[in-house]
Amino acid sequence: MSSPLERSLSVLEYLAARPEGKALSAVAQDLELPLSACHRVLTELVRCGYVRQMRDHGDYALTTKLAALGLSYLGGSGIVDIAQPIIDRLADVSGELVRLAIVDGDRLTFVAKAQGARFGLRYDPDMGIDLRLSCSAGGHAWLMTLSEERALELVVRQGFGEPAAYGPRAPTTWKALEQVLQEDRARGFSLIEEVYAPGMNAMGAPVQRRGEDTIGVITIAGPAIRLTAARMQELGAPLNQAAGELAMASTASPIFVRQAAARQAPA
Repeated sequence: MSSPLERSLSVLEYLAARPEGKALSAVAQDLELPLSACHRVLTELVRCGYVRQMRDHGDYALTTKLAALGLSYLGGSGIVDIAQPIIDRLADVSGELVRLAIVDGDRLTFVAKAQGARFGLRYDPDMGIDLRLSCSAGGHAWLMTLSEERALELVVRQGFGEPAAYGPRAPTTWKALEQVLQEDRARGFSLIEEVYAPGMNAMGAPVQRRGEDTIGVITIAGPAIRLTAARMQELGAPLNQAAGELAMASTASPIFVRQAAARQAPA
């Protein structure tokens, strides 16, 4: 049986993906929690200010308290201050959505973005999500820098997901994914076409100092009709240049410095 803390975190993660709010019964059913236990968790989260109950239908939704904590953490880390000018410039060059994700243990999470599209179709999903490694440009950009054993471990742990969670051209076996990663390594950056979602293409490059582990990835994403394979090849050099600049500047961020020290410490 899950602990109260695990239940609380599950509810927070569930509501974070549903800003419109959800009824108690829906939360309990989707998370497979007893109705009474789910109600206790929500009541406690309301008391602590992380969840509110909306008046119209009684649905539960997150307040901004959790988001404020995240923004405070990122603000103090220096990551966004360092990255924003670099990703802004890449967004201007590419005319598409540019995002930075950082490696945090076994997770890869978007923390900063810049929208380069000024008109027409705009691809701009929610921030703060963990990337699915097997079907995202950012995931591939990280996996291509790892040993086969480590990459396989991460993918198996996370899984390939359900068909509704990825695009029509996504690899769904390790053999297929490894072939993609080999092509990415030879190219110097990841490139996906309708792998993450139908009609969407993307590319990514690792943020990595020479001889050190990857600390993050920079991605460019946009509609396939505009961000074609040929266009992504043209953007390969600016993308890698931006990743290199961020890698050099990363020593100014306490988070990146701490992560590097932790990886270098003896086991």
